[in-house]
Amino acid sequence: MGLSKENLTGLTLALVSSGFIGSSFIIKKQGLRRAAAVSGVRAGVGGYYYLMEPLWWVGLIIMIIGEVANFVAYAFAPAVLVTPLGALSIIVSAVLADLILKEKLPHLGILGCVMCIAGSIIIVINAPKEQPITSVLEIWNMATQPAFLAYVASVMVLVFILVFHFAPTCGHSNVLVYTGICSLMGSLSVMSVKALGTSLKLTFEGKNQLIYPETWFFMLVVAICVIMQMNYLNKALDTFNTAIVSPIYYVMFTTLTILASVIMFKDWDGQSGGTIVSEICGFIVVLSGTIMLHATKDFERSPSVRGSPPSSPSLSVRLFTGNGDLSHKQDEESVSPDSMCSRRQELY
Repeated sequence: MGLSKENLTGLTLALVSSGFIGSSFIIKKQGLRRAAAVSGVRAGVGGYYYLMEPLWWVGLIIMIIGEVANFVAYAFAPAVLVTPLGALSIIVSAVLADLILKEKLPHLGILGCVMCIAGSIIIVINAPKEQPITSVLEIWNMATQPAFLAYVASVMVLVFILVFHFAPTCGHSNVLVYTGICSLMGSLSVMSVKALGTSLKLTFEGKNQLIYPETWFFMLVVAICVIMQMNYLNKALDTFNTAIVSPIYYVMFTTLTILASVIMFKDWDGQSGGTIVSEICGFIVVLSGTIMLHATKDFERSPSVRGSPPSSPSLSVRLFTGNGDLSHKQDEESVSPDSMCSRRQELY
């Protein structure tokens, strides 16, 4: 399937966005480290001294530029095309983490990068065309259909449970808590961003959508979701290794966003079964690549690979122990399984 002009514009903006967002992860983490070194209190335990760190603000500005490009991309192309391309930001983040943060990118991680690129190409080739929308009221009707309202209700319940029950007890030992909150809220923010972006696009074309309260409602939802995402993403980055946070956040966020988009915007309507299967396969290849970027790193860092007895925890255990920067004074390979929230593992 050839790319339409609008899809091509959205693709270009998505690629630019990935470059900026991927680099912002590294810059912000450097800022978080500096702030923690000065104040002695990390963002992961409630510290906000990073707001006084210029490097963190540089990273934030770069991220905002990337998010703006991403925002505009959603106005031109469907979420099924734009969102998976975020895998390219993982590649940028992994490479820069190796060069700047000294978080080693293993040799097999290159294969993961290649898989991400290959999967992205498959998705681009088979991406659905953007459906024409003439008014924000059309989007509002999509957002208030029973199926999507059920999805929104499910997300809000899960976020409430994660924030008030799991975050205080497991947030610093289970990487899935903070990233889960970011991903769930992110799926709603993308739907609102697409709605708002389309409204602004129509407004610039001479069809004023600012007269409708629905446009302002979508803007409010975007603001709330983005603030929550930033807060918990900062906690995740400060508590866990960047090489863990980036791929897990990408996998969860992308999966939930595509699910939300398929429910709300009916992205797959009108596509053949073969095309949909190809998109899903491309998505699976991308997911596999991001997981490999972390799994191979975990494998190469384990003592058994270096010739020591194989005493390191499994990958699934490391997801619950963080395997990352739990302290700026030491680089721990893992955290004792006794510190895990083992009673709640079955929930994940």
